[in-house]
Amino acid sequence: MVPLADTATWIAVGFAIGAAVLALVASLVLLALVVRRGGSSQGAASGDGSRSDEQAAPEELTDALEDARAETARSRQLAEIATTIDLDAVLERTLAAAATTDGIDAAMAVVRQAEDEPLVATLGMTADEASRQPVSGSPSGGARAVRISYRYDAAEEAARELEGGLISGGVAVPLREEHVGTIGTLAVFWRGTDRVPEDDEIAGLETLAQTSAPAIRNAQEYREARQLADVDALTGVHNRRYFHETLGRECARAQRYERRVALIILDIDDFKETNDRLGHLGGDAVLAAVAERLRRAVRQSDVACRVGGDEFAVILPEAGARDAEQLYRRIQFAVGSGASGPAERVRLSAGIAELRPEDDAIALFQRADDALDHAKEGGKGQVQRADSSRELGAGGSY
Repeated sequence: MVPLADTATWIAVGFAIGAAVLALVASLVLLALVVRRGGSSQGAASGDGSRSDEQAAPEELTDALEDARAETARSRQLAEIATTIDLDAVLERTLAAAATTDGIDAAMAVVRQAEDEPLVATLGMTADEASRQPVSGSPSGGARAVRISYRYDAAEEAARELEGGLISGGVAVPLREEHVGTIGTLAVFWRGTDRVPEDDEIAGLETLAQTSAPAIRNAQEYREARQLADVDALTGVHNRRYFHETLGRECARAQRYERRVALIILDIDDFKETNDRLGHLGGDAVLAAVAERLRRAVRQSDVACRVGGDEFAVILPEAGARDAEQLYRRIQFAVGSGASGPAERVRLSAGIAELRPEDDAIALFQRADDALDHAKEGGKGQVQRADSSRELGAGGSY
């Protein structure tokens, strides 16, 4: 994927440079025409004393230069969309470009995803407003653009007048990529009094959609590939590489802003005996079942990973050791008491550590791992906090 991204970046940069050169050449040509026209007008005016053409020449020159600058800025903005493969950044730049037209108050992009709900990105509107928009799919019937009009009852319009006015109209165009087809919709909206978009405004929105669609799809494929690379194929939780990257990032952020981070490292008790009894396929089923119940137990902000054969870890941003202890109890209960399956009698031992001012990610991991070793020495289903002389006890005894 990296060579593809590099190619797209160089193409976009080349496009921006070429557009800027063309705009500069256009401005020079216009300048020459205006100067020539001004000279001719001056010669004609010398006979009758009229100076109206001489006064118009500088104004035409100013307008031509402004148009050239605007076109250069527009070309640069379009080219910048493809200079990143981060999907959020591509959508953000696309919406920003869509909202540059005078009179446009908001923009929305709806992008299809393989299995999940469509990805929705907005600019200039609230989540509630976004949920009300009919832009859930692309314009049907091969339409190039669809005009959207709104009517509200008097009570709703009056209630929302203080919030900056209701959306009164919009235009939606399809996001189409060659050889792929329609991947979503790009729409712009305006508030207050109704307006009729000009043909060149719609054409500009279509050009933006044609430019951004390949960039969106490229970023989407990169995100999907990266997600697959970050996930352990057997268990479906994040893998060891992603764990160390995330732990390093969270520790650095916590140290910079004086926030908290806790870490739990979990190990399946007697997993070798389980493997010997059930075979490797049965052991894999146990690992998958433990991971599934682990995912159900953690918070949305927590990061669950598989860091070894039968070893798992959970990163807890904005949390301390006590929060980690409570999470361990939930995990132990979820793993030991679920629906019937190979993981029904599994017990977990755990080590817990909270980030200290002098810690980095390696030190935090080592302290949690040492605590896990001490917990396993105490028996099955035990948890111990790093730097604590007392064992916290079995998961089911709280």
